[in-house]
Amino acid sequence: MRLKRAAVAAIAAASLLALAACGGSGGSDADTPTPSLGEGGNAGAGKNPDAQGPLTVPDDAAQGGTITVLTLQVPATLDPTRAYFTDSTEIMNLVTRALTQYAYDPDTGEMILIPDMATDLGRPNKDNTAWTFTLRDGLKYEDGTPVKAEDVAYAVARSFAIDELPDGPTYQLQFFQDGDTYKGPYKDKSPYKGVEVNGNDITIKMSRPFPEMDYYASFPVFTGIPESKDTGSEYGNHPLATGPYMFEDYKPGTSLTLVKNPNWDPATDPGRIQAADKWVFKFGQDTAQLENTILSDTGDGQTTVTYDNITPPTYKKITADSPDRLVTGTSPCTYMWYIDMTKITDINVRKAIGYAYPYVDAWKAAGEIVGLTRVPGTNILPPGTAGRTEYDVLGIKGENTDPEKAKQLLEQANATGFEIKFLYATDDPLSVAGKDQIVKGLEAGGFTATPIASTTDKIREARTDYDSPINVRSSGWCSDWPTGGSWFPAQWDGSLVGLAGMPNLANFKEKEADDMQKSILDGPADDAAKGWDALDKLIEEKYYPAVNTGYAGTAIIRGSKIGGMFNDNVRGMPTFQTMYITQ
Repeated sequence: MRLKRAAVAAIAAASLLALAACGGSGGSDADTPTPSLGEGGNAGAGKNPDAQGPLTVPDDAAQGGTITVLTLQVPATLDPTRAYFTDSTEIMNLVTRALTQYAYDPDTGEMILIPDMATDLGRPNKDNTAWTFTLRDGLKYEDGTPVKAEDVAYAVARSFAIDELPDGPTYQLQFFQDGDTYKGPYKDKSPYKGVEVNGNDITIKMSRPFPEMDYYASFPVFTGIPESKDTGSEYGNHPLATGPYMFEDYKPGTSLTLVKNPNWDPATDPGRIQAADKWVFKFGQDTAQLENTILSDTGDGQTTVTYDNITPPTYKKITADSPDRLVTGTSPCTYMWYIDMTKITDINVRKAIGYAYPYVDAWKAAGEIVGLTRVPGTNILPPGTAGRTEYDVLGIKGENTDPEKAKQLLEQANATGFEIKFLYATDDPLSVAGKDQIVKGLEAGGFTATPIASTTDKIREARTDYDSPINVRSSGWCSDWPTGGSWFPAQWDGSLVGLAGMPNLANFKEKEADDMQKSILDGPADDAAKGWDALDKLIEEKYYPAVNTGYAGTAIIRGSKIGGMFNDNVRGMPTFQTMYITQ
């Protein structure tokens, strides 16, 4: 899953999405918190296939009111087929239901997998090459029409239209029947043969074993979309709601207003409530202003939240004055500077970038709370992921910049002064500040640094424009489920480079790695965790196509009249589905 900040603050420091980078001294401030982030990669591992609706509305919840969400972020799309950033999937969780869902467990403080539109978590055949889900009775769209199994089957078929609907999840290309040939309903016209419908049953057939299909079924792509209502690229402007809220007004790049869906039945939904009357999202907001609005806790500020991680000054103030309004936790995400392997072909130059990147300085400049919202990292897989073992390719512990070593490697490669081109957002002061530190770090390490201007509403798409002059891409990845199977097929499959929407940001195409990945996917499920760990090491130790710029954590704030807000440790987002205004 893609990071919500993949285009904002992360890009801010050289595209802070890979936030880490050049510079500075290692170590963090003495007064910086050091939470236990060791199990971030295990987020969402718990399951409760028997969860039933309705979800109890807390006693202190007021019926009504408006929850306002202020964010610097600008979601590129809210089409359920394309929604794949952590923020867009959390927002759409209020609007569209999927076959399964993640729900907050108050007993453990963790997100767990439970049924959603389906009656259970799906029933695989013996070898995990076919999964059957049964739709609940009583499911309706916002217009009162029933949700049919055929609508889910059409949504699955629609997910293959990656040319027309790019940037969504793409596991179906690798795991579903005919995933390498079927091009979606717009091009192929004929029905997709990999899904069978029998009454309320939906059976999805695979091209290879897919034991984690129950996790994948939680994404918005597995909602219901009636074929007759599909407006193609315009569908994301008003997707048909199945969840507790529906679109009232949407101005892409600016705002979204949600109101109650009168045809959502809480008895069918074990993971959501519908207490507030309205949700108002305001995108592209100034960080300082939105933090001050919530910190003031007056007027509408009392019912306002942000899903952006707060800056260190706000962290200090909120912990001193109102620590109960701060939510912190883990997030199973790794920020990286993806190095375009087609443009930077010498591994010594790629490693030199890793030594020159000013990790701590860039993090601080971009507003990260070192030790909480950004933690030094070395592996591709985040801590806690099944089978993961620690390694350190550069020997810098993920934070200790070494410009002299970078210069030495550039000299060996006869590449002193090599030009690094990266994006930053001119309308985000934190991105600009992070960019400045990255420039300093790269130049100190013997590079020529050329930051390329973008904006918060354009930078996500600009990063995946392979005709762009940039040769590194600041972004990151979050676990779609708690195994390496949600990391490497999604962004490190060389056979899929060049396909529309494929997030192989490093242009990584190595047969050795592809063959290892294929053997893991087609091999025994019990061996997969060890195999993904080995692939992690192979990619970074032998090829070094990406600089790890740190693991993510969460530090978000709310107004005093917001209840039910916890850390969704699968997305690093607030738990919108359980939030309400207090009495």
